[in-house]
Amino acid sequence: MKILHIYKDYYPVVGGIENHVRVLAEAQSSSGHHTTVLATNPNFRTVAGSMNGVHVILAGRVSTIASMPISIALPWILTRLHPDLVHIHSPFPLGEVSAWIFRRTIPTVITYHSDVVRQKGWLALYRPLLRRILRRADSVVVSSPRYVETSTWLRPVRDKCMVIPFGVDDQRFSPPAETFHGPPTLLFVGKLRYYKGLDTLLSAMVSLPDVWLNIIGDGPQRKRLERMTIDLRLTERVRFMGDVDHLTLPQYYRKAHVFVLPSNARAEAFGTVLLEAMASGLPCVTTELGTGTSWVVQDGIQGVIVPPRDPGALAEAIRSLMKDEGLRTRMGQAGRKRVMALFRQPLMIRRIEELYQSLLDTFDGARPRFLDRGKKRRHSTCSWP
Repeated sequence: MKILHIYKDYYPVVGGIENHVRVLAEAQSSSGHHTTVLATNPNFRTVAGSMNGVHVILAGRVSTIASMPISIALPWILTRLHPDLVHIHSPFPLGEVSAWIFRRTIPTVITYHSDVVRQKGWLALYRPLLRRILRRADSVVVSSPRYVETSTWLRPVRDKCMVIPFGVDDQRFSPPAETFHGPPTLLFVGKLRYYKGLDTLLSAMVSLPDVWLNIIGDGPQRKRLERMTIDLRLTERVRFMGDVDHLTLPQYYRKAHVFVLPSNARAEAFGTVLLEAMASGLPCVTTELGTGTSWVVQDGIQGVIVPPRDPGALAEAIRSLMKDEGLRTRMGQAGRKRVMALFRQPLMIRRIEELYQSLLDTFDGARPRFLDRGKKRRHSTCSWP
């Protein structure tokens, strides 16, 4: 099978979607498929090569507007590729439109990672195209049933939505052999973006005088957050670690007591780092956004769910976990159990490949038959615990 993944960035750019695309592409290549990733280069040069068995093409970028790369080369390259199936990772308007125009005669899968939240001006212009592109897609993969229920974009196409949750490497992320007995320590992992809610977490830290916080990741909000840490006199207890390499990251999970993801917008559609924490045996504190965060972590079972932008509620949830080691242990064990049942990478990879094969099996050489009038195919969104 010749598979083409399309997204705006690829490794060494680090992020939740970028990591997901890399895991899928490398696993598919290892299974014997011819796998290509078409993304954009941070500069104007177009480069191509092989990375861990995956053919990677980074189209030259002219500019970036409202977080979207502008690349003249990407659609031109797409016309010269001949995959059996295209897998677009959304939101990426340039990739979505290019595939819709130039590759509409082969099966197309869209993984809908998140609603467009912040770029409302551009969205007003793009809205009609996005609705048409979603209708024309042969399958729309969504990471949680909650997102199908709450997204105004997905509800009209819910008949073609397939819930396939993201997966985590449960061997790489695993509980420590011995309980960590250092000072009460919180962990945050992620890009330092506006919707991650770290300002709320820093405000909560003021009323948690005996708690330490490790912040792993980098991003556009880092300088502002570091200034806020100084203003709140938290510098002795809050450490900005920057990006951490692949091998070191699991050690930070094993040297923490509670994981916190205090996101405040629907751009946090799932929270893959929650899976890493749960696989590592950590209880989690996260927020109710109507997305996957409060589906991945069940309130009172694997962690605590609090309202977004509420430092008081966040501090109280952290305080309750820090003072009860037994509760932390039970929630950590429940988290690991949930990961092993639902969120392992091999399960995700297998279900994606089964979806690909089902689309190819119904392809008649011109268009998938179930897109013909009167022959729509329905995907079950499944019933999840």
